[in-house]
Order: sequence, then structure tokens, then C-alpha cells
Amino acid sequence: MGGDVAKPSLYELHASICQVLGNPKRLEIIDCLREGEKSVTELTSAIEVSQSNLSQHLALMRQKGMVLARRQGVNVYYRLADPKILKACDLMRQVLLEHLEAGAELAQAARGKP
Repeated sequence: MGGDVAKPSLYELHASICQVLGNPKRLEIIDCLREGEKSVTELTSAIEVSQSNLSQHLALMRQKGMVLARRQGVNVYYRLADPKILKACDLMRQVLLEHLEAGAELAQAARGKP
């Protein structure tokens, strides 16, 4: 019975992380951090958002344990907290692309094209 009590809270935590991943700008941040640590300034110009908007996204991602921050002088640098975050995003993208390809194949077949 003890295991049953923990399940809903685990699902809630999982859903909470998925909500973070459900925002296109946050996915873009994750993709930018794929190459390693970046400053807020670098992220702002790469993603083309205001610094205040980026800071809101990063604060949420930090709160959920997806990114880590390091201050050096006046600059703040961010990196992914775990490389498995990239694997999860890549896996979801692969599923999406396969789904889109299957849909395109169905559309071509419906039109009678090989």
C-alpha cells in the first residue's frame, strides 16, 4: 500500500517537469545549452528574447532542477543539470519526426503518389 501513496505525487512531479519542457523557448534554451555552459548574455542573443523574459524561463528551469547557475563577477552562467535532459528532448523530437514522416507518407499514399 505504501507504494500506491507515492504514485500520484511522482506523477505530479513528472507532469511538472513536462510542463517546463512544454514551452518552445525553454526547449530552445535546452538546445542552446547542448554545447555547454552559456552566459545569460549569450543565451539572450542566441534565443532572441529579452533578458527579463529569459531570466523568468531560467528561474523556473532552475527551480525544477533542469539547469544549474554559476556566478562569475557580474555574469551568470547556466548549464544543464543532467545530460539525460538532452536525451529526453532528443527522444521526444525523434518520436515527433517519426510521427510527421508517417503522416506525410499517409498523405502521399492518399494522393496516389509513391
